Amino acid sequence: MTPPDAGRGIGGIGEETTTFGFPRDSFRILHVSTGNVCRSPITERLTRHLVTQRLGVLGGPLIVESAGTWGHEGAPMEANAETVLADFGADATGFTGRELLDEHVIMADLVLTATRDHRAQVISMGHSAGLRTFTLKEFTRLVKAIDPATLPPLEEGVVARARALVRAAAALRGWLLAPTAEADEVYDPYGAPLTFFRSIGEEIHEALDPVVTALTGVPARM
Repeated sequence: MTPPDAGRGIGGIGEETTTFGFPRDSFRILHVSTGNVCRSPITERLTRHLVTQRLGVLGGPLIVESAGTWGHEGAPMEANAETVLADFGADATGFTGRELLDEHVIMADLVLTATRDHRAQVISMGHSAGLRTFTLKEFTRLVKAIDPATLPPLEEGVVARARALVRAAAALRGWLLAPTAEADEVYDPYGAPLTFFRSIGEEIHEALDPVVTALTGVPARM
């Protein structure tokens, strides 16, 4: 057997609407962790920051959100998480925690989770989430194997490029397995000292950088 064409991915959904009939003029990324006060807030706000660095603005059709499987509804992010974001120059203001709901999964075009357990919980909710739900590090590994030249150019819109990227990653999932189970995990820093939060922040940043480059078609500034 030969692996699938990473550029073309698997059979996609129609161009005008999503599976659930929502307009396809936006692309929603949902980051999921447990409490939605540490890992997923860092990942959400870092994604926004990195996209803005690449494109000059976030806004428009790309929407980045987060929630927790045991989310602290209405809670602020942990102070150490705010410090980590400040280290990267990312904006932590205005964040409030959310509990993961069906509607979040239904509306998401890409779900990136902190751990395999979170991924399993999202997929168990149904809503045809399996092909668009990955752990963050799993998605990074798959994205690195995709030839960016096979993706739509940014001139065709970030939504078209992002949807093609998710299809291509889903097609490769069974071919590029993690070297170890732990390789796809981002561990919970809740209650840990700032030094551990910073190490987790570095892990998340390292995983996000190639993903944002693939999404936008713009490499990181040196």
